[in-house]
Amino acid sequence: MEVRFEQYFREKRYLANVTPATIEWYRNSLRWLRTDTPTQDDLKDAVMRMREKKLKPTGVNSAIQALNTYTHWAYVGSDSKCGSGCTHPKLAHLKVPDTVMPTYTERQVRLLVTWKPKEKYRRRLHLLVLFLLDTGCRISEALGLHVSEIDIDNLLVTLDGKGRKQRVVPFSFELRKAIVRYLRDYERKPEHLLFANRSLTLLSRRNMLRNVRDLCRYLGFEPPARTLHAFRHTFAVNYLRRGGSVFHLQKVLGHSTLDMTRRYANLVTADLSAIHERVSLLSK
Repeated sequence: MEVRFEQYFREKRYLANVTPATIEWYRNSLRWLRTDTPTQDDLKDAVMRMREKKLKPTGVNSAIQALNTYTHWAYVGSDSKCGSGCTHPKLAHLKVPDTVMPTYTERQVRLLVTWKPKEKYRRRLHLLVLFLLDTGCRISEALGLHVSEIDIDNLLVTLDGKGRKQRVVPFSFELRKAIVRYLRDYERKPEHLLFANRSLTLLSRRNMLRNVRDLCRYLGFEPPARTLHAFRHTFAVNYLRRGGSVFHLQKVLGHSTLDMTRRYANLVTADLSAIHERVSLLSK
């Protein structure tokens, strides 16, 4: 990496106080640049090489966001937000197909919820599934959760989201019962991770993905695409189906803008058809 890149990472780390994960995101994105003072053509070249390597449009857009942030810093000399008056090299995001996000069906959710495991690690897996379905949190937020961050009395949990942003999310009585039983049976202390491995350290996301996929097949159905994140999509769609506000959903999901939440709020065709029947001027 060029010296200027390293200076950028240092400022992001020590002046902007971004997380190590965000620094790694910047590193991976800026590796596509062949110079630390990129021109407009250099940026276009980076994107074309990403596409040649078969990166998905969403992945390319993530990298473009990092590239634009870097060029603003490199040419403007500050870490302020890029505005309409900025003339430095920058790229527009690629158009992404507006596809319906994968979710679990009502039948699949019922199978997952009513599963009755007996063995310890299967019970841990079941509690994780219930937690994701009931709170809509990210898998990283669930796996990093400590027992002390769960307010059993008030049915609230404090989640550590992206960019060190914490938020408090409610959960149901049913989830509380499952958590209390699990804490009682396996003697989890406040400083312990709720979902921990045998050595009480952080579980692997990859292992949990494998376990959830195996569970879906064991229960008789194929797991949806983006298997773990599909729990979040399912939570969002059902939140709106049952009368929840998109503004409240934004807070629960931890999104900084409402536009981000709307991506999770795509209703399935059956919902749109049902709504149309109610509002159609031709309906009796």
